[in-house]
Amino acid sequence: MKLGFSAEDEAFRAECADWLQAQMAGPFADIRGIPNLCDEIPRRKEWEQQLAAHRWSCIGWPAAWGGRDATLAQQVIFAEEYARAGAPNRINHIGVELAGPTILAFGSEEQKARYLPGIAAGEQIWCQGYSEPGAGSDLANVKTKAILEDGQWVVNGQKVWTSLAHYSDMIFVVARTEEGSKGPKGLSFLLMDMDQPGIDVRPIRQMNGEAEFNETFLTDARCPANAMLGAAGEGWKVAMALLAFERGVSTLGQQMQFRNELDAVIAAAKANGKAADPVMRQRIAGAEIGLRLMRYGALRMLSGTDLAAIDGAALTYKIQWATWRRDLGELAMDVLGQEGELAHGHEYRWPTLPNLYLFSRSDTIYGGTNQIQRNQIAERGLGLPREPRGNA
Repeated sequence: MKLGFSAEDEAFRAECADWLQAQMAGPFADIRGIPNLCDEIPRRKEWEQQLAAHRWSCIGWPAAWGGRDATLAQQVIFAEEYARAGAPNRINHIGVELAGPTILAFGSEEQKARYLPGIAAGEQIWCQGYSEPGAGSDLANVKTKAILEDGQWVVNGQKVWTSLAHYSDMIFVVARTEEGSKGPKGLSFLLMDMDQPGIDVRPIRQMNGEAEFNETFLTDARCPANAMLGAAGEGWKVAMALLAFERGVSTLGQQMQFRNELDAVIAAAKANGKAADPVMRQRIAGAEIGLRLMRYGALRMLSGTDLAAIDGAALTYKIQWATWRRDLGELAMDVLGQEGELAHGHEYRWPTLPNLYLFSRSDTIYGGTNQIQRNQIAERGLGLPREPRGNA
């Protein structure tokens, strides 16, 4: 994809960069560059609402629903400038980048009017109810059930790794609505309120000290019959479209965050003299090359006309960035050496890099393990036959 920026695009870049940098140097300087997603949640919610007040929250959405009808080039520019300004990771990423586009693509006008304004305004935080203890990378093995009773879906089951569920107002849930169905058939996509007696959220402590992920238990939890996105039994189709949106424009912003992390590794190497080591310099150069290749791959992925479809480029992207970032975490700790394990109180001297290392250990697992990604590439990208289960 050849993504050129016109004079109008560059004017847009200057506009959003000036605004973002002013915010991060002024009223929201206290949350600039904080490494952990669960830190300063009240301030992050205020930041979501500040973005919304100036129509920066969901610029790719239609203007009628709080967006700016931004072009693809403008969305790329904003994602890059957002990360460049050191703005914090969006606590409503799932609402803005996943739930919102999926509702726009599959929702009725009534559903759009019910759900989109809260997301766009930064007032309604969403989480994702996909994975289960026995259905992580194998999402089609979902066991959570939903039964229609008196105009409501009654949902029972357990979800796991639900990011920020303990701070969320809404959750979208993939549940089995056809008794006896197996695999991707018989699944439906439900939009549910988190604030109800039938939902119990239990945080999972991670090795970096955060508790971003959760177990979410649904016991006779309910949502209206018209809170189903798409038709009954078409949940797999909706869920796969959502995963395609996940690998959309926000990947360019993700890469700018990777850029910031790599720059922190380089700064540490220069500060402690490791930059003079030829082997370390070669590893840093390899990381730089990998990051640039990711950018070209992401632009190629975004060149597709159907952003709700997962093509070959999208199939390879997750394993590419997850493996790269895991290796970057290992490089960071090799650059720091023993100093990377030292802390004053609860703070590391180089706080970004030890947290990068610890969290990146999960990158090749969540969202589909590297092994599952290879299967997807083989079967869906290359058209190879699927090996029957039970064969050696």
